[in-house]
This record gives sequence, structure tokens and C-alpha cells, in this order.
Amino acid sequence: MPRKPVCFGCLAAGILLAMTAGAAAQRGALAVDGLRAFSHVEKLVGFGPRPTGSPAIAKAQAYIIEALKKLNLQVEAQDFLATTPNGAISMKNIVGKTRPSRDSVVILASHYDTKLIASTSFVGANDGGSSTGLLLDLARVLSQRRDASLGIWFVFFDGEEAQQEWSETDSLYGSRHFVERLKAGPHFPSVKAMILMDMVGDRDLKLENDASSTSWLMAMARKSASELGYENYLATAQRAIVDDHIPFIRAGIPAVDLIDLDYGFNHSFWHTSNDTLDKISPKSLKIVGDIVVRLIDKLSRKP
Repeated sequence: MPRKPVCFGCLAAGILLAMTAGAAAQRGALAVDGLRAFSHVEKLVGFGPRPTGSPAIAKAQAYIIEALKKLNLQVEAQDFLATTPNGAISMKNIVGKTRPSRDSVVILASHYDTKLIASTSFVGANDGGSSTGLLLDLARVLSQRRDASLGIWFVFFDGEEAQQEWSETDSLYGSRHFVERLKAGPHFPSVKAMILMDMVGDRDLKLENDASSTSWLMAMARKSASELGYENYLATAQRAIVDDHIPFIRAGIPAVDLIDLDYGFNHSFWHTSNDTLDKISPKSLKIVGDIVVRLIDKLSRKP
């Protein structure tokens, strides 16, 4: 390589280049990392099946809380006793909040429990695991933002799954409890929107066009995906989905569900022992994470 003479102009250019590289590295640090999200899922799956009240879900709870505390978030555990067809069961929602509290809040959410299925090792890599792993990486990314216009709450719901058969009363225990508690507190008027993630790791990703979601928020999410070049990962036909966003909508909070319900041929992996790590993809986690970050940007500018 030819040697170049040292000059003040070159030094200045070098300093500018280093500053630019540093800024680029910082921007990179603020990007969703599909591999990081996948590593969280891998850890959760390693605990085994995580039905509510199990030793494995206690390990998952400790892992989530520790990860949020490392991000210097305000962390709280909402312990409650749920009345279920299997009797009273202790459950725990986990919430991480950016500091300081803002006048406007957006909630990002996932459930982390797995359905109790007798004689089946259902580890929920996609159903419960993928969205939880992604939410933990979104917490890493969004907790570093300098945007003061929004507070972000990262909410991990227990008890999304039915204890026996899905019904109005046997499902969504964590989100129903969270909303009732929110309505009784001072922050309810501050919540601008809720973004739910569920089953977002499928290698063959196709996010639903959920008719139950708030229409303008779903349109904003889909526009965010299109702007990022992710149109091929969006389903076109609408169908109504019942998930943890429903209690928020019923309470008057705009909410959207980012979910891929078609998991495996003819939905064959759902709630089976086949819901394992090899069925999910860091790329899918990255795609959904990018959509959420773009959606947050849009919400921060919305009056």
C-alpha cells in the first residue's frame, strides 16, 4: 500500500471518519438483532414446558426479570391469584418500564406461558417463546432511545393459555388482570396504544391481517412493514383473532396483534411437541422487530 504524508487535513478527516463510524456503530446497537432474540427463545425452551404455576415458568420469570433489570428498566411483578377450572392458581405478569415515566405510553406485550398438555412435551418455541424472546430484544433496543415523547412498557403476560378449554373465562388471565389493574390506576389515560406479539418466529412467516385489531393501528403496522420491504410477509385476507389484545380493545385502548396463526402444514405444529427451535427463525424475529420499531416511530409522531 502506498504511504501517504501526514497532514492536519488528514488527521481531521480521520477524526471525522472515526466519529462517523462510532455513530454508525451506535445506530447498529439500536437495531433489533434476530440472533439475540433467538438466544432468549433458546434459553426459555431450555427450561422445558412452562405451564402456569410450574417450576419451569418460575425459571422463566426469573430470567425475564433479570434481563429487564440489566437494562436499567423499572421492573415490577404483578402477582395475582386467578380463578380457573383447575382451581385457584398463582400467576405473575412482569412489566419493565422506561425511565422516567412519560405522559404518553405505548405497551409492547407478549405471553410467556405454555399450555398444559398432558403427556406432551410442549416447549412453545413459537407459541409463547418467540414473542417473549423478541420482546426482550426490543427492550434492549428501545430502552436506549433518546426519544422523550413516549414511555415504553414491556409487558410479559402469564396465563394466556386456557387451563382446560378456551373460553371467555378460561383464557387471557394475565392480560385481563393487567387491564383491570390499569383501569384502576392513574396511568390509564396515558396509554396511547398496545402492540401485541404472538407466534412471530415461524420460518414461513405470514403476519395476519387481524380484523379484531384497531383498524387504524393495523393499517399503520402494515404500512410500516411495506415501507421496510416486508410486504411478502403479510397475509391479505382478514380474520378475527382473540388474543391478549382483546381486553385492551374492550377497555378503549387501541391495540394490534402481530401474529402468524398458520404454523406448519395445516397448522400442525401448534400446541404440539413439534413446536421446537428448529421451526423458528432469527430472520422472522428480526422482521417483526423491525416492524415494531417502525411502528413505534410512527406512534411517537402521532398526536
